[in-house]
Amino acid sequence: MAETANHGTRLAPGIVVHPDHASLIQLLDQAPLRLPHYLAWLLSSGGTLLDGLSVFMLGMAVPLVQREMAFTPWQLAFLGAGLVAGAVLGASGGGRLADRIGRKAVFLLDMFLLVLAALGAALAWTPTLLILAQTLVGVAIGMDFPVSSSYVAETMPQRARGRMMVATIASQSVGMILAAFVVLSLLHLHAAADVWRLFFVAEAVLAAFFLIARLHLDESPRWLMSQGRNREAVHAIMRILPEDRQILETMATRLADTRLHAARIPRDDQRPPFSALFAKAYRRRTLLSAVPWFLMDMATYGVGMFTAVLLAAMHLGSGSGDLAARTRALTLGSGFIDLFLLLGFLLGIWAVVRFGRIRMQLLGFGGMALGMSVLLLASILPGGPGAHMVLVFIGFIVFNLCMNMGPNSTTYVLPAELFPTQLRGTGSGFAAAVAKGGATLGVFLLPIVQAQVGVSGVLVLMIAVSVLGLSTTWIFRVEDGEKSLEAHQAQDLA
Repeated sequence: MAETANHGTRLAPGIVVHPDHASLIQLLDQAPLRLPHYLAWLLSSGGTLLDGLSVFMLGMAVPLVQREMAFTPWQLAFLGAGLVAGAVLGASGGGRLADRIGRKAVFLLDMFLLVLAALGAALAWTPTLLILAQTLVGVAIGMDFPVSSSYVAETMPQRARGRMMVATIASQSVGMILAAFVVLSLLHLHAAADVWRLFFVAEAVLAAFFLIARLHLDESPRWLMSQGRNREAVHAIMRILPEDRQILETMATRLADTRLHAARIPRDDQRPPFSALFAKAYRRRTLLSAVPWFLMDMATYGVGMFTAVLLAAMHLGSGSGDLAARTRALTLGSGFIDLFLLLGFLLGIWAVVRFGRIRMQLLGFGGMALGMSVLLLASILPGGPGAHMVLVFIGFIVFNLCMNMGPNSTTYVLPAELFPTQLRGTGSGFAAAVAKGGATLGVFLLPIVQAQVGVSGVLVLMIAVSVLGLSTTWIFRVEDGEKSLEAHQAQDLA
């Protein structure tokens, strides 16, 4: 880091900060991974874990709920779409709020809302009430997405940031697998039509755990520095580097209330407007963050939430006349497929850092199209998909592996790296909100398309969406090498 004539420190071309801020950033970026990092990551991952769990729980509850409440096809579409439509509101509002009041405050707020919403779903007695409760579940989970990505990006050492961020979104598939175990256990203990209520009670209990645990989470040091709350930032850093206590206290004294500014927005604009996302400096990054994520979530949630429905349409579990037995068979089939979601993320933890965000996003979208093409082949071969279950599972496995080692990892990572601290929550929240809009569209369209033109029509739609995701990633791509969050802001400024 170079000293400039006005005694600032040049982090990268066009990025000059107070020397003590530069030192604190360097300490954060070069710190060894320690227990506080892993605990912070674990608590930050609660929202993505519960996202996967809530999607799986709802998917397994749908056939049971249909019998008890006699949902119409339109009500069923609104039930699935409500969960992700709520996330649109939650992500846009939660990200903006996190830039204003802090990451930790939103972390607590969204878990509190999730506890209430999940309990509301468990107690619902009409389709309308269940749709409303699931929409509020979506709001809570949507709020968490931009905050978790921002928090992990801002607190992890530079060399581990990519891996830990992919691990955060990987918790989504851990949540799905956990949900499969919970569903199977509850079906074993209470094999009745109303067991779906216990699914949502379990969701509320897990959310309550994260709410209580997050009370002990430190605020993001980078966000605190951006607000001029340097002494609080230093105290948070001390949890990671207690041996540097005296040096850190001295830095805090010198900094006083000086704000950290490493961005393309004017230095005096401490609370940049939402429109800054579409200013020339950030427009390409905003499009890269939002458009491919929209397409990825349209495919991910459309296929993921209705995996059990698609498997049922392909005749898995059709040999049993008992509803609980069929649900158990579909849970096992869906859970087996979801294991490959986790494997894809594990591969992504290595591949995204090794080969880069953009390259893996391109490869992943291509693999998703291939997986759906295999499913399409199984559906049109003589005898139908029921006679080609090996191809059915291969198609799902290829789709899940490529999705999670590619765009499901990279679309989560990119917004948190490409925007500055003052806009990170807002940018990540906007991208996540657009993505959840795609998820809403996918979940809403899938049962309607299936009813009108069958499973083959759904698969053709998913192939087209995957190809569009590949194309838009290529069109809006940026240089995505490993560097500090602040150095990302220097691109195109040199």
